Amino acid sequence: MSDEASQNGWNEYSKLVLKELESLSDSIENLNIQIQDVKRELTEIKALEDRVNELKGWKERISDVCSPSQLKDLVKEVNTLNAFKIKAIGAFITVQFIMGAVAWFIGVF
Repeated sequence: MSDEASQNGWNEYSKLVLKELESLSDSIENLNIQIQDVKRELTEIKALEDRVNELKGWKERISDVCSPSQLKDLVKEVNTLNAFKIKAIGAFITVQFIMGAVAWFIGVF
């Protein structure tokens, strides 16, 4: 009976060990999945870091050309010139219309 009792105890112990090994295996699989997620996130962060470095380089290059206040003034000047161009084209069209009307009026009489 003692041999049978020890054999029975070993069976239960081996089942317990197998359950623990399966539990550890599941934990390792979960950790591997989490590691893959972390690697993916690191790759995304590195890509963002590269973009930030590109923007820093662009800012340094543009700062060598002109300052932000100069850019602001330049935008205002461009807008002013666009408004002037629109007014000049309108005036030109008006003058051409008047001259055409005068030429027609002279031609009629």
